[in-house]
Amino acid sequence: MAVPAPNSSGSHKPEINDVAKLRAAHSGMGLALNQRYLNRQLGRVLQTLDFDREWVRGEGPYLIDTRGQRYLDLYAGYGVFGLGRNHPFVKAQMHALLDSDPPSLPQLGTSTLAGLLAQSLVQRAPRSIDAALLTSSGTESVEGALKLARAATGRPRILFCERGFHGLTYGSLSVNGNEEFRERFGPLLPGCEAVPFGDIEALERELDSGDVAAFIVEPIQGKGVYVAPDWYLAAAQERCHAAGALLILDEVQTGLGRTGRFLALEHWDVQPDMITLSKALSGGYVPVGALLASRAVFDATFDSMERSVVHGSTFGGNDFAAGAGLASLMAIDQEELVERARRLGGLLMELTHPLLERFEIVHDIRGLGLMWGLELGPPSGRIGRRVWEAIERRQPGLFAQLITVPLFREHRILTQVAGHHMNVIKALPPLTIPEEELRRFVSALEHVLAEAESGLLRGYANFGLDLGRRLLFAR
Repeated sequence: MAVPAPNSSGSHKPEINDVAKLRAAHSGMGLALNQRYLNRQLGRVLQTLDFDREWVRGEGPYLIDTRGQRYLDLYAGYGVFGLGRNHPFVKAQMHALLDSDPPSLPQLGTSTLAGLLAQSLVQRAPRSIDAALLTSSGTESVEGALKLARAATGRPRILFCERGFHGLTYGSLSVNGNEEFRERFGPLLPGCEAVPFGDIEALERELDSGDVAAFIVEPIQGKGVYVAPDWYLAAAQERCHAAGALLILDEVQTGLGRTGRFLALEHWDVQPDMITLSKALSGGYVPVGALLASRAVFDATFDSMERSVVHGSTFGGNDFAAGAGLASLMAIDQEELVERARRLGGLLMELTHPLLERFEIVHDIRGLGLMWGLELGPPSGRIGRRVWEAIERRQPGLFAQLITVPLFREHRILTQVAGHHMNVIKALPPLTIPEEELRRFVSALEHVLAEAESGLLRGYANFGLDLGRRLLFAR
């Protein structure tokens, strides 16, 4: 499809001076515009997987395309749309806030809404937390946490976990445990060392050096949906504090009710020194994030009037982001979404756990609340294993796409693979998802798994190889 050209005068000034009408007038041109002005390799991936739909509307748990077809969105913008898309209460609150013409970002001044959001978050946090730094994203929250850890302790080293994901900016990337994101961006921030997730002895060995400022860890790793062992976070807290290091919990994806508690750390009664938040905090309307910290960490960093501005964010705490955050917290409370996530998460595990017995290719099902993952692996039979290996030789992790693609094409359900070269299907349903839609997902998943396993066990030589060829040629 052709990309719109400048108007006849040669100017690039839009001929339609109305954003909604401008979007409607260019309906169906999203991919073409992306390939011309944005990340064209991402566009090629979408085309290869047949995910290149033009979305025209978002409504609760659904994305709606140009043909009016509704897709159940279990991707939820990496978890941003915990309340679903265009939540009516948050939407109404944002309209009212816009109409009030707030005095956003005075910079040399304070904001009531920012203070109220900070207050609301601190009141919901564990007793170790009593201050907040408002940001614009998860990775920005992590960057702040790394800086404050070094400033507060006077130490250089940061520990993180293998497979951990904390963002893609320079500092966050330096504590990212996935080589596919780090490759070609080095040298990264010095003093950052990885330890295996769940290995308390490895953590203790690094802490023994006496120069560790902090250990940053996700309660549930988003890459692969690996849940921390029950004893792990409490043990990590004890070891860190004994060694004079800080504990940072990254709750960017697990926070805001996702796991059936407001913060995932509540499952283990952990008292961290810092907590990073973002994603679902604004209901999907405005980029927003927060770094929650102990007063000791804050006071050790901002320890004089001269140092009051040593860290901050131009857009962090703006009235629209703070207002969206407050409205989202109100909606979570009013609709009892934390409890709903706990109940529906239990139902999802109950409905999917029998798949472990039914299908040889289902090797594990794990998660907490409405953060769910299904791990695939080769069947035991010689023929099926041989076909599996042929598919994996095309591209490691390819078999998982043979589940997500038919879920999307045939059942109009959008899911994701939980990591690079990883055969794990991941779902992050909105906390508002209707129960019947959760059941529909499980029914569709069962159907797709049956077809995939049947193809393997019957030894179809071309099973999955067409997609593999397409992915290889798309590089």
